[in-house]
Amino acid sequence: MTVIWEKVMARLRSQIFRRILIQKMVFFDRHKVGELTGLLTSDLGSLKSLITGTLCILFTLSTELAPVLGLLMISVSVLVALFKRSTVPTFKSYGIVQARISDCASETFSAIRTVRSFGGEKRQISFFDNLALAYQNSGTKLGVLKSANESLTRVVVYVSLMALYVLGGSKVNAGKLSVGTMASFIGYTFTLTFAVQGAVNTLGDLRGTFASVERINSILSAKDIDDSLAYGLAKELDNKELEDSSSGAYGNGSVNKHFMSALKSSSSCSKLAWSGDIQLKDVYFSYPLRSDVEILNGLDLTIECGKVTALVGPSGAGKSTVVQLLARYYEPTQGRITVAGEDIRVFDKREWSRVVSLVNQDPVLFSVSVGENIAYGLPDDVVSKDDIIKAAKAANAHEFIISLPQGYDTLVGERGGLLSGGQRQRIAIARALLKNAPILILDEATSALDATSERLVQEALNHLMKGRTSLVIAHRLSTVQNAHRIAVCSEGKIIELGTHAELVAKGGSYASLVGTQRLAFE
Repeated sequence: MTVIWEKVMARLRSQIFRRILIQKMVFFDRHKVGELTGLLTSDLGSLKSLITGTLCILFTLSTELAPVLGLLMISVSVLVALFKRSTVPTFKSYGIVQARISDCASETFSAIRTVRSFGGEKRQISFFDNLALAYQNSGTKLGVLKSANESLTRVVVYVSLMALYVLGGSKVNAGKLSVGTMASFIGYTFTLTFAVQGAVNTLGDLRGTFASVERINSILSAKDIDDSLAYGLAKELDNKELEDSSSGAYGNGSVNKHFMSALKSSSSCSKLAWSGDIQLKDVYFSYPLRSDVEILNGLDLTIECGKVTALVGPSGAGKSTVVQLLARYYEPTQGRITVAGEDIRVFDKREWSRVVSLVNQDPVLFSVSVGENIAYGLPDDVVSKDDIIKAAKAANAHEFIISLPQGYDTLVGERGGLLSGGQRQRIAIARALLKNAPILILDEATSALDATSERLVQEALNHLMKGRTSLVIAHRLSTVQNAHRIAVCSEGKIIELGTHAELVAKGGSYASLVGTQRLAFE
């Protein structure tokens, strides 16, 4: 029974994790990370103790039978103590794996935009499945030990009860104990027996179970499935269970078959991304949780193929929203985004993630090694150590990496916390270089760096942008003055477009921004 239960739980955890990963971005806007990780790590029941009150009644009823009862409790206590000592390593292993499952889920959901940008869903699913299997094995071993302890405990309990009843019967025959007292004692003893068995084994709290089932069901029946992502991911994974549209994480109508039939091939997506302009045509957008606030209001913008387009403007103008639409975290409320004239919605999101690289102000690194972070988003069998080193050198990261304790095998800590801001940024640039995507989006990539780090990062970015269709978002205008075109965004629209010199000469909004920042331009 334990083996079956643990297999069911491992399968359920994996399916919930996969189901969460294919939700639309609004799902992650709506739910807290802790709420989602709780679905994967919390137990489905809790034990309730019934012992304390019953013990007091039993010892009051008969002081003569109390010593035998005490012997019973001491015997059970010794068994529990021995059981606890023998299972410490197993409990420790079980707890470690449980913590790793929680960490994996928390890290994945917190960095969901990075996972989406680099197509990391398959990697995260594989990692989580391995943890779920380890959790299953630990749970099975623990269950076997618990069963053995329960069997031994029952033998001791029933032998002790037999002795208790024989002694009690002799006391009744001798007239030293009334029949009523003995009957009450027997009744309470049975209550205690079941309480002891529940304490040392698995009488679950049904209320906790029902609450957990309700929470899990709310995820499995969610209406926010992202068809484009679900189809792309199911197509990649070899596991038949995942591709079976009648069951599993992608089943129950998760993937819209009519939608699937309209999608174009991956080769077409890559070819168009390397050769054509990106156009945002009359784009309107409101965030799903703030549908009454229009962020983009008929925005038109052309990002020319192989050139650098800068997008500037005041805070709240809609610049970051443009980034989120190009990364396809969300889709426009109205209007279209095209590449070489083709609507990007004709490509599944897994294919689109391969042609877009995103480097933002606060890059997310995963709690693995430096080398694994650089290679993130690419299949392990196509990335060599030489490729990783080459990308790191191009990103001005190689020198600091080889100075780390284990070089490229050094763990970076949670969210890259063991590295400086400039080092994290260069790792992110190396990751984008290795990905070699034709479309590059830089969202405030140097705004939080000191002068030395900014120089190194900017040099790496200049190398990264060569030959790519690049969109640069920046507040500091000194970082965009060499762009081929600069677009000024205000209130969800493009109000000015031109080169740095043209816009300064025009004396409009861009010139005002330049004057406000008091920059020394040539």
